[in-house]
Amino acid sequence: MPETVLNDAPARTATVPVPLQPLLSGETVVLAAPVQAWSAADATMGSAAIHGIWVGDTRVVSALATAVRGSAVETISSAVRGAGRLQVEGLLRGLDDPGADPDVRISRRRTVDPRGCSEELSVTSRRREEFRTTVEVRLRADASSMELVKAGLGATPPAHVDVAGDGLRWNGGGAENHLRAPGADVTVDGVDVTLAWSLPVPAGGTVTVGWRLDTDLPEAVVHAARGPASWSTAGLRSGDDRLDRWAARALDDLAALRMTVPDRPEDVFLAAGAPWFFTLFGRDSIWAARLLLPVDHAVAAGTLRILADRQGTRSVAGTAEQPGKIMHELRREPLSIPGEGVTLAPLYYGTIDATPLWICLLHDAWRAGMADVEVAELLPNLERALTWMVEFGDSDGDGFLEYVDETGHGLANQGWKDSGDSVQFRDGRFADGPIALCEVQAYAHEAALKAADLLEHFGRPGADRCREEAARLRSAFRNSFWVEDEEGPYPAIALDVHKNPVNSLTSNIGHLLGTGLLDREEEERVAARLVSSAMSSGFGVRTMSTTDRGYWPLSYHRGSVWTHDTAIAIAGLLRSGFAAEARQLAEGLLAAAVGFGFRMPELHSGDAAEEVGRPVPYPAACHPQAWSAAAVVPVWTALAGAWPLTPPGPARS
Repeated sequence: MPETVLNDAPARTATVPVPLQPLLSGETVVLAAPVQAWSAADATMGSAAIHGIWVGDTRVVSALATAVRGSAVETISSAVRGAGRLQVEGLLRGLDDPGADPDVRISRRRTVDPRGCSEELSVTSRRREEFRTTVEVRLRADASSMELVKAGLGATPPAHVDVAGDGLRWNGGGAENHLRAPGADVTVDGVDVTLAWSLPVPAGGTVTVGWRLDTDLPEAVVHAARGPASWSTAGLRSGDDRLDRWAARALDDLAALRMTVPDRPEDVFLAAGAPWFFTLFGRDSIWAARLLLPVDHAVAAGTLRILADRQGTRSVAGTAEQPGKIMHELRREPLSIPGEGVTLAPLYYGTIDATPLWICLLHDAWRAGMADVEVAELLPNLERALTWMVEFGDSDGDGFLEYVDETGHGLANQGWKDSGDSVQFRDGRFADGPIALCEVQAYAHEAALKAADLLEHFGRPGADRCREEAARLRSAFRNSFWVEDEEGPYPAIALDVHKNPVNSLTSNIGHLLGTGLLDREEEERVAARLVSSAMSSGFGVRTMSTTDRGYWPLSYHRGSVWTHDTAIAIAGLLRSGFAAEARQLAEGLLAAAVGFGFRMPELHSGDAAEEVGRPVPYPAACHPQAWSAAAVVPVWTALAGAWPLTPPGPARS
């Protein structure tokens, strides 16, 4: 029977390739901020656009392969051993003696640390006589910017590669690179480098060679954190091997994502994630630190101080800075997103939620054990943040926090769902701004109550005013945000410019739980919606209900499942007393973690678990992500009780 081809959709013209963002889901990464190495599972680089060795936002190697004279290299196993190590085992059957069993093998051990990347290559033989072979490593020097690679626009090679006395050097994209390969014959052809070792392989023995690349960004605005992480996985036992393995992988990844800034090297924050977000993000770093509080509160304290140092002091439309506002994103240079008309300043403030979330983190870190003297130093920043919420966050005086991009080239949506199509009505119409998101009102309500506690404890004025504002906001939200469908009432995702409720049913409602914004009956309604078949995929909460016209399981913010988003809902359910619902969602995330080898990506498909069997990757999802890794903590709490290891410092009851 002949194959049937449907031609409803026009094909792309073959002679005009369309730039595409690199896919990430099938690729392997090892990292230690600010360095990361992306490859295929067999350690080779070059077959995928994301492949290469990166420092910060610059790729310094774009291709890498290993060859052995006289034999193909046949990979038989690949294992990521900790965040920064990859071990690949291969066979060299072309060098074997006659017989069925393999006689010669090659082991490749890649290690990434904050200074660069190195590899050891070992050839091991069980043959009875010595033989000689040549091991070659071929790599291509690069100097491409992250934004160019992310946009699918190709590569930028360095101007030249110089042969130095102790290796090779090349510069570009702000990076300075030095490659050493002891004992190798080095050949350079433009930007292509070959390292060759002619080796005697002893009978029944092993010979090892290696290379190391040191790379640096002298003008970087963020650096690797000093020393090891304060946490450990020793003693972590939940009674569920799946949960233990996820916790071990997640904490290892979080340790690799720790970074600092030049003016506060003793303070640490968590970079948002790999590969695109190896830097400070207000919202992402705050949420990651907040989820991690049962494990460590030093990261929260460092994050608070670093963000406080960059708190807005003036009104600048081009950067979205306003007095008292907490920043969104920090980079070395302006960030342009080709094809989208977006250009963000190196220090960009276009976020509506980081400021109230900063207040919430300050309170929660204090309750978790942050010293009074450290908290007291940040109270002036707290007061400026509260002023921003009243004088700037509420841009039209309606009593809600809302956002709008004033420049035309900033982020159109400035909540955590920051894609341009994330806020729409159930019938698919986009909402016009200024937009007031439901979860941002919850953050503002919680921030007001927690600020009142802090101000009262430290003897500063304003606590009563904060509580009055929280009560006003609670009432206004009830009157403005609730909508209804055939299943009953639920909170809309937002209010649009005309104060109409944007009535799509989304995961944003999970962020309302435990903030005090809702009464008990309202929380029951939200809890029921979160675990309904329309919202819960079995692998987490969908960002948009299957009943909405805009739903698509592989949409970035309209039907996919985000790990941190479901974790926030789990934490809210636990705080609100819905343990059964929290456990149901936690089981779903844990099942997804198993499917992803315990390194949870930024997001995955919203396909129903019962239909697909294992989670379907969102192919461009970043991994690891700080807030996705930190999601293991509320999942642990829901499934196994309180985190078993107490962070250093006296916790407050």
